[in-house]
Amino acid sequence: IQNQTFCLQHFLNISTNEQSRTPGMDAQDKHEEAGNQTADHGESSPNLPVTKQEENSDKMGSKGRVAGGSFFQALNNGSDSESQERGGSLKEVDFDLPLTLTEIIHQDGHEYILLKFADGDKENPFNWSGARKAFITILLCLMTLFIGLATTSYSSGIDSMCDDLGVSSELGQLGLFCFNMACALAPLFLAPFCELVGRRVVYVGAYALFVIVFIGLALGKNIATILVMRVFQGLFGCVGTILVGGTFSDIYRPDARAVPMACFSYVAILGTVGAPIYAGFIDETIGWRWIEGIQGLSNLPLLAIIALGLRETRGGVTLHKRAKQLRNSTGDDRYRAAMDLEAKDIKEMLHNSSVKAVHMLVTEPVVFAFGLWIAFAWFVTFLFLSVIPITFEEKHGFGEGVAGLPYISLCIGVTIGFAANFLQIRKYKAIMLSNDRKILPESRLYGAMFGAGFLPVGLFIYSFTQYGYLPWIAPTLALAPIAFGIFFIFESTYSFTSDCYGENSSSAIAGQGLMRNTLGGVAPLFASQFFHNMGSQWAGLLLAIFGTLLTFIPFVMFKYGHVLRNRSKLAKSQLGGDVQKEKTGLYTGPFL
Repeated sequence: IQNQTFCLQHFLNISTNEQSRTPGMDAQDKHEEAGNQTADHGESSPNLPVTKQEENSDKMGSKGRVAGGSFFQALNNGSDSESQERGGSLKEVDFDLPLTLTEIIHQDGHEYILLKFADGDKENPFNWSGARKAFITILLCLMTLFIGLATTSYSSGIDSMCDDLGVSSELGQLGLFCFNMACALAPLFLAPFCELVGRRVVYVGAYALFVIVFIGLALGKNIATILVMRVFQGLFGCVGTILVGGTFSDIYRPDARAVPMACFSYVAILGTVGAPIYAGFIDETIGWRWIEGIQGLSNLPLLAIIALGLRETRGGVTLHKRAKQLRNSTGDDRYRAAMDLEAKDIKEMLHNSSVKAVHMLVTEPVVFAFGLWIAFAWFVTFLFLSVIPITFEEKHGFGEGVAGLPYISLCIGVTIGFAANFLQIRKYKAIMLSNDRKILPESRLYGAMFGAGFLPVGLFIYSFTQYGYLPWIAPTLALAPIAFGIFFIFESTYSFTSDCYGENSSSAIAGQGLMRNTLGGVAPLFASQFFHNMGSQWAGLLLAIFGTLLTFIPFVMFKYGHVLRNRSKLAKSQLGGDVQKEKTGLYTGPFL
């Protein structure tokens, strides 16, 4: 009653003096009123409402910091008062531990102490030096290049291998199918193991087995051995396609990811189209077995460097190790990393990586459209492993080794596409720095709208310049725009899908990879019959028309992509405006 009487008297005093105060005092009056309200409740801070004060008090009480050894001494030697105000009290442990933030949380009825990286933590992959990030990027791009070379170099020795083993060339073509189908299916089941053990173990283990498989390919005595080895090679080699993008997400923030991803797309295509340049000469001079033998030997130095120099890039694995050390040292079993709390049952993880990937492919228009587009591009790539020999060996009379030289034109086209993509990157950064526009997934499509149309243009030109009586240079030059367009299809598919689906992008890309590698695998099985029976010109024309229709995909998505995302539960979860921008560096709100 006394408190109520005091408040009433105070209110009357304010009311009687209100007219004598200047307008500029209104803000101060409100501040004082808020202060008196909190004073009545006995709060320590007179400037905050009760609920806010309690909320801040609870947050400060749940947060803390822990460090040990030389790291703790370094903190004591410096001024830590400001950090203590922001991060809570500091706890010391008896082993070397970099400063780590802690927060008490509750989940499923249990209390945990969640570990997070402190600002500037050098073990946080995002804070690694530019030189270390560049080193990792180069290693992974080289690995992807070598895996791509192994994918298609096999095709150059198929005829001599089949003659040596006494089987039909169609049976030999199954080696390309086996490799691609393994690459299509393996990501659906391999991804969960990366979440459990980290990326480094998978990289080193899979790449080592990939190199060992070359022994079986070089020494195989029958076609069954060769085909089984190709399955294993595709199984272990798919790490170059499913993990590299995620690794770049581990170490590069979204606004710095464009160049590494462009490099990855470049070497993935370059390796695939570049192998026949040298493989034909090897087969012609020393035999098909040495195609595999030389490649196996050339992979050994890179394997050694990766095994010794590649560090774990998932920050969650580092925090997991710290949590384990803290549990063992302190006896407190509450210490956990985020990945420990998010860990799911292996069956659920396999379901998400396989069933979810297929489900997204057939139910998400964005995933299916770009999956069909990139699958067509991969289909054309592997189709031309048979088409180019038909053009230059059968119609122009080139030898096996010389007939592989037109693939140089494909390499040049990919290289020009890679260089031109920096215009897309510059455009993207300009939008990012603009105050009038927001970064959207559609901002990734400018390059695709410009460059992807070169694929059907190149197919049209190639179709009607491959006559034997025309100069060989004409179809050779037509290969460059084909590769130029394929590069932009790859680049836009990966970047646009990743931006649209965020944490669900791995499943989306795995579904697209299933379609892409399946079509790439079946292409060589009927390529020769397709071009011989239909006629090279009309078969090429049919491909060009289909490619032209698919070229409208980036234009449609640029205009209506926001509508499709808004209708999708998985993509709509990424619509976060400024909150999303703060978390990921990207806006994914409706297109403006």
